[in-house]
Amino acid sequence: MANGLVGVVLAAGAGSRFGGPKALARDDAGAWLPRACDLLSGAGCEPVLALLGAEADEARHLLPRGAHGVVVARWSEGIGASLHAALEVAQSVHAGAVLVTLVDLPSLAPEAVARVVERWTGDPQVLARAVDGDTPGHPVLIGAAHLRPLLATVGGGRGAAHYLEAHHAEAVDCTGLGVATDVDTP
Repeated sequence: MANGLVGVVLAAGAGSRFGGPKALARDDAGAWLPRACDLLSGAGCEPVLALLGAEADEARHLLPRGAHGVVVARWSEGIGASLHAALEVAQSVHAGAVLVTLVDLPSLAPEAVARVVERWTGDPQVLARAVDGDTPGHPVLIGAAHLRPLLATVGGGRGAAHYLEAHHAEAVDCTGLGVATDVDTP
């Protein structure tokens, strides 16, 4: 969708500390991957892209209607490789902005996603991220003007934190809404 808000769920990792790919994780509330995709879709993202790697074929079966699986060839290099792939796709569909979250935030509240999405007014310079107190979290909102420069800096294990800090991303207060409580162990 040209000039729209593209949602991205980073879900490619093997989850070595977790004991398996988090794209396949579930808890009492259900599977994490479709929950993350639905959060972004419910906030107005179209399309929603799930970046997959480890056990991608199995994870693809968990995608809800309207979400698209994108297999990251170099997923084992780290989160930066997945983010790089996501930003390339976003550029190819002429996204106005990208809203990025992680699959391993099962307690991420819809209110947090809505607060960050409120910053999207069509401004290609927008750059915002959810925070819990002083702790940065997700989702992260990246306007189209930042896609190419950010692409030049992410890859392997290097994500966007350095870029967000250097470019003074707006901190959106989402304290207590699960934005920084990623689950790394079972």
